[in-house]
Amino acid sequence: MKRLLALLLALGCVLGAAVAHGQDAAREARWAAEVKANLVVGDAVALKLASGREFLGLWTEAAGAKPAILLVHGVGVHPDHGVIGILRASLAEAGFPTLSIQMPVQAADAKLDDYYPAVFPEAGERIAAGAAWLRAKGAARVVLLSHSMGSWMSNVYFENTPKPPFAAWVCMGLTGGFGGLGNVGAPILDVYGENDLPNVLRADWRRRNAISSIAGSRQVRIAGADHHYLGREKELAAEIAAFVSGLK
Repeated sequence: MKRLLALLLALGCVLGAAVAHGQDAAREARWAAEVKANLVVGDAVALKLASGREFLGLWTEAAGAKPAILLVHGVGVHPDHGVIGILRASLAEAGFPTLSIQMPVQAADAKLDDYYPAVFPEAGERIAAGAAWLRAKGAARVVLLSHSMGSWMSNVYFENTPKPPFAAWVCMGLTGGFGGLGNVGAPILDVYGENDLPNVLRADWRRRNAISSIAGSRQVRIAGADHHYLGREKELAAEIAAFVSGLK
């Protein structure tokens, strides 16, 4: 992973101009239209990058003064899909305002290599834009919550961001170990399922060691859960809510 992260840093400037061309903008637009048409919880909002390009966010308000949560989904899906769609609603019910954002989209037949490193620079921009949007809404503290490929995108975002505006990072289903964590500067909750993907399970000890020196951090295994936490979403939401509620 470190070799790949180094490659990203070296190619970042070169890839910047090519990112828009490599993404499937039409597919992303279709997903946005479908999500908006079928939205039950929360409101669809448009977030904007420095380039002027807009992308979809799903905002759900909550009463009280708990930290806001920015949710980043995995590969080939949208911000209301699967476990991220469930968490954005259940965490809002628990009192945490949530913003789930659309990450860059590639073609339906794209492979993992088509995402990394091509769309990772814009993925970082979208994470930054989501945090800024929540701050503008009045959130005093923002927590980043990511899943699968979204966790990889988030790790690269942290590596490239000297002073990230997050009070904590909930990292779910990271396939492998962490890259550099020097910029995180906040507690990390590393979450994985008992029946997660082999690459997630094999590296659990590496991730546990990596966060052991970061105050307030811990690792949680969700009993009986697979990579998508099917049927274990309540237990997952409870662990996340307890962690975020306990932030100093």
